[in-house]
Amino acid sequence: MKPTKIIGIVLILAALYVGYIGITKVSDNTKEIKFLGLEINASNESGKEKGYFFLGGAILLLGVGAYTLKK
Repeated sequence: MKPTKIIGIVLILAALYVGYIGITKVSDNTKEIKFLGLEINASNESGKEKGYFFLGGAILLLGVGAYTLKK
């Protein structure tokens, strides 16, 4: 197996892992509580931004990995 294909596979696996981290960060920092008929939104904006940053990195890694596999 060529080294470029191995690198491509590793990048795609890394993209999946980073994407998982990003999704969990976004979901962990977004909480809604219903109390006595009121809906209270308790979200951490900086944590959500970090999650979106991880998701962007995952998309970038996935693109580079797919390009490397095709090359």
